[in-house]
Amino acid sequence: MTVKTSISLTDEQEAYARSLVERGTYPSLSSVLQRGLDMLRQENEAREADLAALRALIERRESGPFVSLEEATAETRAMLERKRRERASL
Repeated sequence: MTVKTSISLTDEQEAYARSLVERGTYPSLSSVLQRGLDMLRQENEAREADLAALRALIERRESGPFVSLEEATAETRAMLERKRRERASL
C-alpha cells in the first residue's frame, strides 16, 4: 500500500534527488525518497542491534567474576614478561 503525502525539501535536496532521476538511477522522486527512508530505517535498526549486543555484553560482564585491579595488573605484568621472554628466545 502506498500513501500520498506532502514534504518539503531544501533546494539542494530537491536538485540532488532530481539529478538521480535524470541520470536514471531512480525512476522517480518518490523512489529516491523511499530509498532514503529505507536506508535510514536500516541504519537505525543496525544501530539498535549494535546497542542491544553491547548491552548484553555489559550485562554478561557485570554478572561474571570480578577481577580486582591488583589481579589484573599482576596478570598483565606476567603476560608482558612472557612475551619478552618469547621474543628474547627468537
